[in-house]
Amino acid sequence: MRSCPIVVGLGEILWDIFPNARHFGGAPANVAAHARELGAQGAIASAVGRDPLGREAREVMSARNLDTSAVFDSDYPTGTVTVRLDAAGKASYEFAPDTAWDHLRWTDELATLAARADAVVFGTLGQRNAVSRETIHRFLAATRPDCMRVFDVNLRQNFHNPEIIDASLQFADVLKLNDEELPIVFPGADESALQALAAKHKLSLIALTRGGDGAVLTAATELSDLPGVTVEITDTVGAGDSFTAATILGLLARRPLAEINRHASAVAAYVCSQPGATPRLPENLRNLFQ
Repeated sequence: MRSCPIVVGLGEILWDIFPNARHFGGAPANVAAHARELGAQGAIASAVGRDPLGREAREVMSARNLDTSAVFDSDYPTGTVTVRLDAAGKASYEFAPDTAWDHLRWTDELATLAARADAVVFGTLGQRNAVSRETIHRFLAATRPDCMRVFDVNLRQNFHNPEIIDASLQFADVLKLNDEELPIVFPGADESALQALAAKHKLSLIALTRGGDGAVLTAATELSDLPGVTVEITDTVGAGDSFTAATILGLLARRPLAEINRHASAVAAYVCSQPGATPRLPENLRNLFQ
C-alpha cells in the first residue's frame, strides 16, 4: 500500500436531519470522511445543489480536507434524509426524492478520479435513479485492475431490487453488509454460508456486521469473528460506514483479519457514542495502519 491511499466514496451526499440537529452524511461520503480520519486521502464523487445546504456541505468537506474535484453543483436540491431514533438509538430513515446525487452524470473529472482510486465504495441507495446508476457503473468499470471495489450494500426503504444487487456484486471485490441485509441479498443464507458465497461471487472478503453482537470478516483462507464492543449509544448513524472505512484501510495495509476487525469494531463503537455520522476520531483510533 502506498503511504496515503485514495479512498473514494461514490454515490450520495446528503444531510441527516435529526429532530434537534442536522449532520453531514450519505454513506459513501461518510466512508470517505472516516478514511481521511484514518490516514487515507478521502475523495467523494457525487453532487450537491446550488442551495444553502449544498454550500454548507462544501464547507464541511473542505474543513475535513476531502477531495471534491468530482463533486458537482446541480440544479436539483441537495439531498436530505429524515432520521428517527428508537429508544436504543437505532436509526430509521426517510429520504427526500429526486435530489442532486440522483443526477450524477459522467465527466472527465470522474474519469480522472476513477483512474487514481486505490479503493472505491458504493451502495444501492446511490443507484436508485438510472442516471446515477449508469454513472456509478461507468466509474467502477474505469478503475484500475488493482483498485479495491467495495459494495457496501446499505439497503434503504424500497430503493433496491435484485437486479441492482446482482449488478453491484459483479463489480465488487469486497462485500460489506449487516445481519438484516444478509437474507435479502442472499435469500436463505446465514453466516455459515459466507465463505461459499465469497467463492461463488469471486469476492476477496465478506464483512458482516451484527450491531452490538460484533462482526465477522470472511476470506478464502482466513476468518475473524469478534463480539461487539460495549458502549453507551447516542445514535447508530454512520457506525457501519466507519467500520467499512477501517476495514478498507486494514485490507490495503494487508493486516490480519483479526486486527482489522478489532480496529473497525472499536471505531464503529466510538461513532455510536457520538452524535452524527462522522465525528472526529480520537488519536488512539487514527492512523493505526501507517
